[in-house]
Amino acid sequence: MHKPLLIAIVGPTAVGKTAAAVAIAKQFATSIVSFDSRQCYQELDIGVAAPSVEEMQGVEHWFIKSHSIHNMVNAASFEQYGLNALDTIFQHRPIAVAVGGTGLYLQALLQGLDAMPQVTEEVKARVAQGYAEGGLIWLQQEVKRLDSKYFAEVDTQNPVRLLRALEICYATQQPFSSFRNKQPVERPFNTVLLGLDLPRQLLYERINQRVHAMMQQGLLQEVEGVRPHQHLNALQTVGYTELFAHLRGEISLAAAIEKIQQHSRNYAKRQLTWFKRLPKVQWFEPHQLTAMMNTIEQAM
Repeated sequence: MHKPLLIAIVGPTAVGKTAAAVAIAKQFATSIVSFDSRQCYQELDIGVAAPSVEEMQGVEHWFIKSHSIHNMVNAASFEQYGLNALDTIFQHRPIAVAVGGTGLYLQALLQGLDAMPQVTEEVKARVAQGYAEGGLIWLQQEVKRLDSKYFAEVDTQNPVRLLRALEICYATQQPFSSFRNKQPVERPFNTVLLGLDLPRQLLYERINQRVHAMMQQGLLQEVEGVRPHQHLNALQTVGYTELFAHLRGEISLAAAIEKIQQHSRNYAKRQLTWFKRLPKVQWFEPHQLTAMMNTIEQAM
């Protein structure tokens, strides 16, 4: 028997992945598994650009508003969730669609995760103390100093990932990146990878416009609503940390908006760096649905 087929759609934030994924899923009457590390949270909506009911167009979505910000969600837990979701879909359909912008989650789904060395509580405490005293800037500088390769790829505004990398660096005296991408696990499905991109200036304009649209939709009010939980890992992310700083009186609203735009553009650049490294990705502009469909049909 032929293996089932997973159509995985990758690309930077605001490029138009959701619309393309929904169109393709409707074409094959199948479901979508998201591999976005932020859209899974029930309490977050505007700031994570979660697809609306209208945008989903009746297509079943997995890993959208499936967890609480109080749950511990990471690449390892997503790997099991995503594989279970695909197993359920493939019981009824020979094709499934996956879409998102979190490269590590896609890697977990397609290849599995690398085993990491154990980190002692002493090392964890050392890193936590450094972060408490030096903040995000210290964390960024340390990771860049000890593992410039990983620093060039990671979301540098995400302290959770930086903390984990730094713990490994301290514990082993080796770069965190040296433990990654060792032995891919074979999956019971084939995959076709479609990448979406736009000319850089156009993409950045879309990102800037999206941030303004989010503010008009009520992003500040959304952030105010989760402010009591701002210490949670789920909220250490673009769009929330900047507005938390504004609500604490540290920066103006205009400055916070500019920072969200800047950090979103930086994130898009890192996403593209990650996805451009993947072999066998075929790249399109988001409106080229016919060309994407032709590529899928050739893989079937």
